[in-house]
Amino acid sequence: MRLSPDEMIFWQHGFLKLNGTIVFTWGLMLVLAVGSKIITRKLSTDLKRSNWQNLLEIVVTGIEKQIEEVGLSQPQKYIGFLGTLFLFVAAASLCTIIPGYEPPTGSLSTTVALALCVFVAVPFFGIEEQGVGDYLKSYVKPTVIMLPFNIISELSRTLALAVRLFGNMMSGAMIIGILITITPFLFPIVMTMLGLLTGMVQAYIFSILAAVYIAAATRARKPKLESEAKL
Repeated sequence: MRLSPDEMIFWQHGFLKLNGTIVFTWGLMLVLAVGSKIITRKLSTDLKRSNWQNLLEIVVTGIEKQIEEVGLSQPQKYIGFLGTLFLFVAAASLCTIIPGYEPPTGSLSTTVALALCVFVAVPFFGIEEQGVGDYLKSYVKPTVIMLPFNIISELSRTLALAVRLFGNMMSGAMIIGILITITPFLFPIVMTMLGLLTGMVQAYIFSILAAVYIAAATRARKPKLESEAKL
């Protein structure tokens, strides 16, 4: 039983390796890109729409609503990044029903890469919203003594994002693998369905945490609180 798709080697030349993590990651990205292109090529504004367009609108509307509820007042600005994170992690889990497929999120290298994307996106959106000076000042509030603690916080939450997603995804795959070995009939099927549900929950949690970090960096909650205080 493999603990990670990193152990699945398709090609190797010296120290260069093409493992399952790389193959499944790029394959999943290709499927998502081609699928989105096909679904959006004939969008309609009429009442008569395709089932795929209806599904797409439900997903996009749901993601926008969640982003807005987190505190980001302009969800359209962030849906490209946060929506992509959610769809990638969710699709990685849903594809586990395909024989021979192993989710790339079961590799620590993939979850670290996703967490680093959040790590870069937080200051990017923060600087875009507040400017370089005001954003950097947030690291020394309420006092300059907080500077090292705020930096440690940025690094530790990135590590926590990566390890949390990796641990949850890998543990689910290990449990299913063990049960298939012991009882290779009905029970593993039930656990596989539970694993799909767990994967969707992890996709939701990961994207929501990313949205919370971005909201904190952009201070999106401040205007809302001020307006409520005036009322």
